[in-house]
Amino acid sequence: MVVMLTLTGILAACGGVADSDKGMKLKEEGKLTFAMSGLYKPYNFKQSGQLTGFDVEIGKAIAKEMGLKANPVTTPWETIVAGLQAGKYDAVIGSMGITEKRKQAVLFTDPYYRSGAQIFIRKGNKEIRTPEDMKEKRIGVVKASTYKDEALKYSKDIKEYTSDVVALQDLPTGRIDAVITDEGVGDHAIKYDGLKIRKVGKPLTMDEMGIAIHKNNPGLEKEINQALNNIIENGTYEKISRKWFNRNILSNQP
Repeated sequence: MVVMLTLTGILAACGGVADSDKGMKLKEEGKLTFAMSGLYKPYNFKQSGQLTGFDVEIGKAIAKEMGLKANPVTTPWETIVAGLQAGKYDAVIGSMGITEKRKQAVLFTDPYYRSGAQIFIRKGNKEIRTPEDMKEKRIGVVKASTYKDEALKYSKDIKEYTSDVVALQDLPTGRIDAVITDEGVGDHAIKYDGLKIRKVGKPLTMDEMGIAIHKNNPGLEKEINQALNNIIENGTYEKISRKWFNRNILSNQP
C-alpha cells in the first residue's frame, strides 16, 4: 500500500493553490490536514473509530511543532495523489515511498522512515523458499503499490487488494500463495493479530518513505522538513518509533 505508482491523470493536474496563499491559509485555519489510507496497520488504521498508528502520531508531532492543529483524514490509496493535487489536504503522511516517477507529481520531504518489501507466506507452505519459487504462484499486493511491480517480476497471477491486512489474512486460507508488503506490516500481523504466516528470506527492497506535498508549495515542504528535523533532534521521533516498532525505523537501528 505504501507505495503507489499509478499516476494516470495525476500529472495532467497542474492546478493548485499558490505557495504564499497556501501558507496564509494554513495560518488562518490553524490546522495541518494530512491524508492516509487508514488501512495500513500499524502505520495508519482505525481503532475504536479513531485514526491511530505511527503515521498519525508523526503527523500530529509535526503539526504541533509548526504551531498547528493536526487534522488527519483518510482517502483511497489509489487516488491519494490526485486528492493532494486537487488541494483536498495539505500533505500525505501515509507511508508513501519516494520514487522518481512520483517526484514528477509531488514534492517530497526528507525520508521519515525506511522499510523493505517483504515476502510473506502461510505457515506450513514448503513450496516457497526463495523469491524464485513464486514463479506462477498467486501473489497478493495492494492496488496501486510498488509491491505489484515486485510481484510481476515473479508471476503474472496477481490478486490486488485495498488493504495489506486483508491480503495477509487470505494467506492462511489458501486463496493466495504469497503476499508482498511492508516488513513492518507483516511483523505486526504476526505478533499482534496472531496470523499464521511467516517471512521468506530478506526484504526484496529497502524503500524510503517521504511526506508528499503539492508541487506548487515548496514553502510548506520546507516548513514540514524543518518540523520533521526538529522532532528527530528533540527525541519525539524516537519515542514514537519505539512505541510502535521497538526500534528506530528511520535509522533502522535496534
